[in-house]
Amino acid sequence: MKKTIVLLGVGSTYFTRGIVESLIKRGGKWDLRLVDIDPKCLEIAMLLSQKLVDKYQAPVKISGSTDRRDVLPGADAVVSTIGVGGRRAWEKDVIVFRQFNIYQSTGDTYGAGGVSRALRTVPVLIDIARDMEKLCPNALLVNFTNPMTVNCWALSKETKIKTIGLCYGVTYYQHFLANFIEVPFKETWTKAIGVNHFTWITDFQYQGKDAWPLVRQKMEEKRDVVSSQPHTWELFETFDAFPCVGDGHICEFIPGFQAKGAYYGKTFGVDGQHNFEEYAKSWDKVFEDMADQAYGRKPLDEIEEDIAGETFKDEELFIDVLLASMGEEPVERTVNLPNTGQVSNLPLGAVLEGTTLVNGSGFHPLNYGQLPPGLTAILQRILGAQALTVEAALKADRKLVVQAFMAALTAIKKSDAEKLVDCILETHKEYLPQFHR
Repeated sequence: MKKTIVLLGVGSTYFTRGIVESLIKRGGKWDLRLVDIDPKCLEIAMLLSQKLVDKYQAPVKISGSTDRRDVLPGADAVVSTIGVGGRRAWEKDVIVFRQFNIYQSTGDTYGAGGVSRALRTVPVLIDIARDMEKLCPNALLVNFTNPMTVNCWALSKETKIKTIGLCYGVTYYQHFLANFIEVPFKETWTKAIGVNHFTWITDFQYQGKDAWPLVRQKMEEKRDVVSSQPHTWELFETFDAFPCVGDGHICEFIPGFQAKGAYYGKTFGVDGQHNFEEYAKSWDKVFEDMADQAYGRKPLDEIEEDIAGETFKDEELFIDVLLASMGEEPVERTVNLPNTGQVSNLPLGAVLEGTTLVNGSGFHPLNYGQLPPGLTAILQRILGAQALTVEAALKADRKLVVQAFMAALTAIKKSDAEKLVDCILETHKEYLPQFHR
């Protein structure tokens, strides 16, 4: 039986191509409907997708529209990869805050950039969910759009649509840890809990036994690897759980790392983790390559086959989870869902990224009971600031934005928080009309 997927925001060609490839590799009949408000991005995505389908003679129907309401009726799943304002707005979320001595490596999840992105993204996602309530109320909304936690929290709080958030970061780091101790990935198992981009692997097993002693042993042998992500390993040694997904994301949650030279003598987005300008340009290059392939200026890249199962990408996480939720083989994967009691000492309703059993009856997060005091303290601080961000975005409330910045310690003084808010509202004025009425 053919299943229907609506993919929103196909200007994100990384996700678009990956999802098309995942449907082709896993087989089955699919009706894939592509949506983007930019006609050129939509054209590129449709041409490229159709070429892939034709090349592999896959039973996938490709269609598209610039208006999601044209294609939402009958959808089984809706996938959000939208970026309100596109890559240029994302770049501003990093660059404009440098004048306040706030340097970020990614700027899409927490702190200055994360709040800015949330304010313009949450209202759009709520509008999407409202359309889904009318046109495909039983469809699953799969969110890849950042800031993941805030977006999923707002959707779960304000709408009736079943929403999950997916990010392959924890599985990536399970691969990393397996390679670190030099064992096959398929013989390892992890259990993880936290918030997206700051999720803790609390249990890591190899052949059913605790593998943390092997990790600690290898730390002494592989100091070069450890030194490349210094705070990640400091947190592991301190809290006896492994934080994901690397210093570049984790340290944006931690007040004090964002100043110039504050990251072990380096500066985020300049010479710490990566140069942001070069990083941003790399995504423009990805888009250009996709356009060249779509229009025939370059040959179509082959779909990569990972026979050994040693790599993992977002689109593989997506298809695993989607098929399991549709009644195929159950899987355990990390999924962003509201806390309904899986962690008893964190706020109910807060969206947590945790190991989840996915099967035809739904999504079943593994139970953690009470987290250790250290992890609880860190996550409560983060969730408190994110809760304020959710409310600020839903209500277009300037004072709540100020509170979110001060609660997160992104700004210590009210006057500094006010300046950050002014900067956001001026920089992204065209995407924030609700704050200018």
